Parts: sequence; structure tokens; C-alpha cells
Amino acid sequence: MAIPWLSALKVIPWGDVLSHAPTVLEKARSLMDRKRADAAPQPMATPNAHADDVPSLGELKNRLLAAQLQIDELQQRQTQLTQTVTELAEQNAGLVSAVSGLRQTFRLLLAVLALAFAGLGVAVYSRFF
Repeated sequence: MAIPWLSALKVIPWGDVLSHAPTVLEKARSLMDRKRADAAPQPMATPNAHADDVPSLGELKNRLLAAQLQIDELQQRQTQLTQTVTELAEQNAGLVSAVSGLRQTFRLLLAVLALAFAGLGVAVYSRFF
């Protein structure tokens, strides 16, 4: 199972990924700010100047339709954000498993290196002493 991860990690140009990460983050933030500015909340209910002024049925229907559109838009945004968070969680889980595999490989390499140095030391000691 570790071999596909290793081959996948070798293919990814990590230098480019790390160098472009701040740019991607900045663009994502500007996109989120622009979306917030575009969707500035509009007041749903306008206060009546006089208590005697009752809005007409048509005005109430228009307000209801506007509120329904805003609710639908908010639901769509929430769905998109949920999908984004889910994708990020999956990517995070993949990174955690990859780092765990790399740690195990590093420990194995350290053990092999220690054994190699010990063997070299024994060989040098037996040769010269």
C-alpha cells in the first residue's frame, strides 16, 4: 500500500506546490471577500413610517419571494462549503497517512543505517586490531 503513495509523492512537484501556496491562499481569500461583497444582505423588512401603513398583498409576495431566493442561495453556499470542507478533510487524512508512512520508512532507514555503521565498525576493528 505504501508503494503507490511513494510513487505519487515522487511525481508531485513539491517545490512548485510550496512556492505557489501563498498565491493560491491569497486568491482564495480575495474570492471569498468578493463573494461576501456581492451578496451583501438586503433588509427583508422595511420599517413602516406609520403604523397605519399596511403593506399590500403584492408587496408581501415580493418580499416573500426575495426571502425565498436568499434562503435558496444560502443553502447552496452551505452545500458548497460542506463539500469543500469534506474534500479538505479527505486530503488532510491522505496527508496524515502519507506522513505516517514516511515516518515509518525514516525509522527503518535509521535502523538500517545504525546496523551498517555497526557492521562497518566491526569490520574495521577486526581488520586493524
